[in-house]
Amino acid sequence: MKKHHLQLKLGKSELLVIPAYPSINQNFTVQLSSLTLMPTKTARNLGVILDEGLTFTDHISATARSCRFILYNIKKIRPFLTKQATQILVQALVISKLDYCNSLLSGLPASSIKPLQMIQNAAARLVFNQPKTTHVTPLFISLHWLPVAARIKFKALMLTYKTLSGTAPSYLNSLLKAYIPSRNLRSTSDRRLVVPTQRGVRSLSRIFTHTVPQWWNALLISIRTAESLTIFKKQLKTHLFRDHLTNSLKNKNKKKNPQTYTYTSTLYTLLPLASLLKTTMRRWTQTTAWML
Repeated sequence: MKKHHLQLKLGKSELLVIPAYPSINQNFTVQLSSLTLMPTKTARNLGVILDEGLTFTDHISATARSCRFILYNIKKIRPFLTKQATQILVQALVISKLDYCNSLLSGLPASSIKPLQMIQNAAARLVFNQPKTTHVTPLFISLHWLPVAARIKFKALMLTYKTLSGTAPSYLNSLLKAYIPSRNLRSTSDRRLVVPTQRGVRSLSRIFTHTVPQWWNALLISIRTAESLTIFKKQLKTHLFRDHLTNSLKNKNKKKNPQTYTYTSTLYTLLPLASLLKTTMRRWTQTTAWML
């Protein structure tokens, strides 16, 4: 800290213990100069609220609460704003909060990030001045917004590409390892990453070194082997946009219009009955002619 001309503020110092297993005893203190530090449940660092289980529940709740208050104030002046002005306000004040350090939320279940998704849904409805019951997928497509889960994946994969190209911070280089086969294969030029094995610890599936390689290897080869960051960013957003919005909208439309499948199944059901009826009528005609 002396090297960077920084001074430690004892009054703002906090002790946060992140154990490998929840059963570890944390009843201990740390003596820092004249201050005795006790372990706390949460601690704030660079605007992010960290908890001892790294569930980010408090951080998500605080972010959702702050965004909800901003949306409430924008809604008051919405009648005096145009759609474009409202979109600029929402993106500057709300969406920026949802995107801040969102790569830390990689690997969290959908139920954990649902409050943030509800905020984004409310923001999209506010831009178009639509009621709460309006379906948000067409609004996202019109605004070119990715859902929260896709935005988290987008940020993490952008860091991955920068790491592989040597433009990311040096501390990320040790977290990712390129896949190099033992012999010359066609997959050598696919730019894959090694996925570490997971043995017994469920929480390992949420760490950066385990989640991001799986996402990266699932991308198309043309995206992984993009020549520049600009091309990769454009192709990645198009891929996520199609995966999370366009395809989901098509699936929902199929569920809403099942008449085609009903008619098809009914037709296949009636065909055997028609054939049986035709055979019965032919036999009845032959029997009647013989009797006459």
